[in-house]
Amino acid sequence: MARLEQEDGLSVSELAKPFPVSLPAIMKHLDVLSDAGLVTRTKQGRTVSCRLNAEPMEAAMGWLQHYQRFWTARLDALEALLEARRKERD
Repeated sequence: MARLEQEDGLSVSELAKPFPVSLPAIMKHLDVLSDAGLVTRTKQGRTVSCRLNAEPMEAAMGWLQHYQRFWTARLDALEALLEARRKERD
């Protein structure tokens, strides 16, 4: 996704080049991203190009922000508990 953010319209082969996995593995990853609506694919001849669609991430970010306060408070409480236990041992 980061590469598509930088260079929109990359072919599947171009996307696969830097990764030490097979082209079918890359295609499976692209299938998941496509099913999630994050990537659109177009075929011209034998070349399949991919484009990033960031809109679904906005919904995810809204959901994450909603729960951020909860998790921040819980993690702060965990940090305080661990700090108290560390001080007890010292």
